[in-house]
Parts: sequence; C-alpha cells; structure tokens
Amino acid sequence: MRNEKTVSFLAVLFLIANQLFIWLDLIWLSIVPLLLLITIFFLFAYDKLLFLCVFVTPLSITLSQFDIGTSLSVPSEPLLLFTSLLFLSNQLYKSTFDLKIIKHPLTILIIIHLLWLFITSITSEIPFVSFKYLISRLWFVVPCYFFTIQLFKDYKKIYTFHWLYIIPLSLVVLFSTTRLWMSGFNDDFSQSAMTPFYPSHTSYGAIIAMFLPFLAFSSIRKYNTPWVRWISGFLFLFFCLATILSYSRAVWVSIPAAILLYFILIIKIRFRTVISILLLLFALLYSMKSEIIIELQKNKQDSSEELVENFQSISNISTDDSNTERLNRWTAAISMFKERPIYGWGPGTYQFQYAPFQNSKNITLISTNSGDLGNAHSEYIGPFAETGIIGGLIFITIALYAIALGFSLVYNANNERVRFLAISTLLGISTYLIHGFLNNYLDTDKAAIPFWGFLAILVSLDIYKKR
Repeated sequence: MRNEKTVSFLAVLFLIANQLFIWLDLIWLSIVPLLLLITIFFLFAYDKLLFLCVFVTPLSITLSQFDIGTSLSVPSEPLLLFTSLLFLSNQLYKSTFDLKIIKHPLTILIIIHLLWLFITSITSEIPFVSFKYLISRLWFVVPCYFFTIQLFKDYKKIYTFHWLYIIPLSLVVLFSTTRLWMSGFNDDFSQSAMTPFYPSHTSYGAIIAMFLPFLAFSSIRKYNTPWVRWISGFLFLFFCLATILSYSRAVWVSIPAAILLYFILIIKIRFRTVISILLLLFALLYSMKSEIIIELQKNKQDSSEELVENFQSISNISTDDSNTERLNRWTAAISMFKERPIYGWGPGTYQFQYAPFQNSKNITLISTNSGDLGNAHSEYIGPFAETGIIGGLIFITIALYAIALGFSLVYNANNERVRFLAISTLLGISTYLIHGFLNNYLDTDKAAIPFWGFLAILVSLDIYKKR
C-alpha cells in the first residue's frame, strides 16, 4: 500500500513537471520525468509499467506521419520494448514464470508462430525488414501476452486492462467526432478525422468494435456499481456512434457477425457444429462462385456520405476503388505465395515485393508500386505470402483455437464473472478476427495490445478461473 501511494504521488509530480516544461516551451525536457516515472514503476510497481503502456497506446503517434523515416509509435512502442526487456531479465533472475502457461495449447501455438517468424526471417528476401518485424512482434507478444497472463490471476486487473485502454480511446473518439462534426460529417474527412492518433478510419473503427462487448455487458451486470453501469452504457452508445461515423464498412460487417455469434452462444451450439456449418456454407458458395461474381459485378454503388449507400457499396467489386484494390492486393499475395509456398518472402516484406505481382487488369486508380498504401489487407492471406503455408496455417490455427477456447469457457465456467469476461472477450476478439478478412493491423501497437491482451485473458481464465 505504501509503495502504491509513493507511485501515485510521484505520478502527480510527473504530470506537473511535464506541463511545466510544455508551458516553458521546453518540450524535449518532458522526456526526463517520463524516464524517471518508468524507473519508479519498475522499482516499486512493476505491473504499473505495463498498464502505462496500455494507457498511452490510444494516444500514441506514429512518427512516419511527420516524414521522420520510421513507423515507430511513440511513446507506446519504446515503452513496450523496455517492458519486454525488463520482464525477460526479471524472469532470468527470479524464474517465477508459471509452467502452466507454457504448457497451455494456445501458448505453444504462439511460441511456434514466433519460431516460424524467426526461421522465415533468415530465409527472407529482405532479412533486415523481417528481423525488424520479428522484434516488433516480440515487444507486442512478450508483455501483452506472457506478462499479462499472470497479472490476470486477479479479476480486477482484467478490468483495469480494459478501462486503461477505453478511457484514452474515448478521448480519441471525442476528438475525432468533434472534428468530423465541425467538417459537416464529410465522408472524405471521416477517413482522417482520427489522425494523428490512428492511421486510418478502418483501424480506428476496428479497435472501437473490440471493446463494444465489454462496455455492453458492463452496463447491465448487476454486480457492477450504478455509476460503472451508467458510464459503461454511455460509452457503449458513444462508441456505437463512433463506429457508424468511422464509415468503415469492414467494421459494419464484423459487428453483426459478433451479434450472430452471441446468439449462437445463448442457444449453446457447439463450436465444432459451427465450424461444420461454416465449411458446408463455404463449399456451397464456392460451387456457385461464378454466379455470385456475376451478381456482385452488377452492383455499381460506390461508397458515399449516405450510410445506406455506403453499406450497399460493400459488395461492389466493379467500380469501388477500395474494394477493387483489396482484390488487387489479395491476388498479388496469392501469386507471391504460389512462387514461394514454403517459406514465403519474409515477414513484413509484402509491401516491398508485391508490385511485380500485380495483374494489369486488377490495377485501380489507387494502386501503387511503392508499397506505401498499406499491406495485404488481410490477416489471413498476408501471412501466406510472407511466411508460406506453415506460417499462414499457424495463424489460422491460433485464431480458431482462441475462438474454441472462448466457447469452452462460456459453456463450462461455474462463475458468473468468469462467464462475463469470457463472453465479452470472445465477442471482442471475434470482431477483429472477422475484420481481419479485409484488413490487417497486428503490426501496429493500436491493435496488437488488445488482441494479444484478449488472448491472455482467455488463457488466464482457462488456467486459473474456469472452475
């Protein structure tokens, strides 16, 4: 308790010193109290350092926006790297890591994923890029998965994790919504209203959607205090409005899919039954692919400021540049995979290698050969191009096992709080996994922290709380 009071007092001093330096126009000196605060967190409250990373992530800014020549997000990524090094050194010194975590199937899959990234970085077309990608993946996974699992033995720290991301995210939502309102809700401006905090409206909408289930359930759970329910309900409605105003069609698809999953959980359909139905549906649609493509090509509705028209444009694969460019990126990724099916071209190299694989008939008005307008636009197709068939299947297995684990926790948990956390986490991560068919953001801190954190919640509940 005494240590916590000390940390709180020094944190207040940090805020005062930081504001003083800004007022005196000595912005660079503000890094001094930040470094002191990090050191204090390490000495007195190690877990607070991780929570500081979570809190600053929604407010962090990517340096590439200022033509500095790096895509580093500050201050979140330097803090995550520092936290990772401290955690690893602490484990080497004390060796307090719970072996149950290492033996868990999802942890084993994640370790295999990291090992395969290392192997394919060696065989990469551009090893420097791939190893840099691997290092950034490590400073996301080590603190946000391996470290947090043990922290989440305590229920309160799972809630803390959520709220420390939601509170600054709500400030970004307020900031972008205000800017969008001042622009007259202009459709074009909606794609950049959240900058410099989020790189695009799609990543902004995807992250908001991940926290909607937690807010929704927090607003109706009787064991929460009235003020928590009121705040959760207000933020839920505010975030719903933000997803609409994000004009992100991928998010508009993922939320109804998550609602459908919720009803599946209510009537307790087994996970393997759901997978069987999805496989049969996929086989049916694949057998009718020619007819489906012909029907989709009849849709000429482009994205617009009108919500209904924007929603109708989701299936426009003829004239909507955003949709046709996705098809172009996916086709290029598949061609890259066919040329190097085992090891791929190397983690993080897609954007530097895909240009020659673009087919002239797929080129759109927004196509580029410089690789500066995003990646493969898919969390599932991209890994096949970059890490081959093994890397692609590993990530798909991680996604499927996470969903299966969520089903098991929801159906078998004997505690209401465990069931609440399991269902809100499962629905939250499902919105991203569905969104991942159309976009990929796990190489950014904004998406990586909640994604790996949510996986840690599921594993922690499974090991420590299920029974």
